[in-house]
Amino acid sequence: EVQLVESGGGSVQAGGSLRLTCVASGYTYDSYRMAWFRQVPGKKREGVAAIDSDGITHYADSVKGRFTISQGNAKNTLYLQMNNLKPEDTSTYRCAAERCGCPEWWSQLPYTYWGKGTQVTVSS
Repeated sequence: EVQLVESGGGSVQAGGSLRLTCVASGYTYDSYRMAWFRQVPGKKREGVAAIDSDGITHYADSVKGRFTISQGNAKNTLYLQMNNLKPEDTSTYRCAAERCGCPEWWSQLPYTYWGKGTQVTVSS
């Protein structure tokens, strides 16, 4: 059974930091792109950052310079270091995995596996 389990969310003040973790199991990790998405009720799901199987990273403009995506050596653990958090970063963050490697890393369509999410709340 494939599972992606996120942790590390919480409540912080603006300017603070959080580190999200996603642990994957049940599939072969080496050829998958992994990513973080976020969504608030009533809004479109947004691609935040992704890391390709070869280590190339991608970021949404809104988080560039503040967030860093990385993987553990075994590639079944995904991290998102979030610094200088802003109230607009408040959302449910979910990790996802896909094998397409398509140019549109920010599109949720190719992603096969999803975690249930972890809540991040940033207060001003």
